[in-house]
Amino acid sequence: MRRETRLYNVILPIWMLLLFPQVWLIVIPGNLIVDMAVLLLALAALRHAGKGAVVKALWWKLWLLGFAADAVGVAWMFLGALLYIPLGSLWESTVGHIAHNAFAHPAAFLWTLAGVALAGACIYLFDRRAMRGCLLLTARERHVIALALAVVTAPWLFFIPMY
Repeated sequence: MRRETRLYNVILPIWMLLLFPQVWLIVIPGNLIVDMAVLLLALAALRHAGKGAVVKALWWKLWLLGFAADAVGVAWMFLGALLYIPLGSLWESTVGHIAHNAFAHPAAFLWTLAGVALAGACIYLFDRRAMRGCLLLTARERHVIALALAVVTAPWLFFIPMY
């Protein structure tokens, strides 16, 4: 029997990070690796000459702001889970499975998609702002890099069912 190992970016269920704090030891460097890989690939696609200097100037800003943007998405998902409690069976029959399975109901899917889109938009906006001070990049390059980071590093794993 083959055991499957998955490394979930910062998009792990928040309860797992609280119950198993050692998971942060995988999540933090894993997130950095993914963010820098996307940054380097975007710079390579743009044929930018000073890749190393750009990475050196931006790595920590993009990394920390990625966590902040994902936290916005987590807050959106948490709001859906909080609404589950007071609204009871009516909510359960529609979007009560938000925190557990985005594919259980179309409304749960749309709620989760909104959370991913919100986090992706925050990644784009936060990263564009962080790159404003980087004189090594043109406005077009900042836009392309921020867009690549937003699309690729958005918390797509929100869609993975928990049961």
